[in-house]
Amino acid sequence: MLRHRPHLLWLLLPFVLFLVAPPWVNRVEPVVLGLPFLSLWLLGATLVTPAAVWLAYRGDRRLSARRREGAG
Repeated sequence: MLRHRPHLLWLLLPFVLFLVAPPWVNRVEPVVLGLPFLSLWLLGATLVTPAAVWLAYRGDRRLSARRREGAG
């Protein structure tokens, strides 16, 4: 499936940011903008997630538009 829809790999980004990376970024120091680093990381991941979902959606729309043009 991913061979035909590689844009879906964007959906792995939130998974990595929220579940795989926190054991490595779980630090109190450094404090950035008054927040521990883990809190800042999770805030950044929350802001990046909609962009990743939008990129996957955009790729799906382009693929379906190309398929419609080819079939018609």
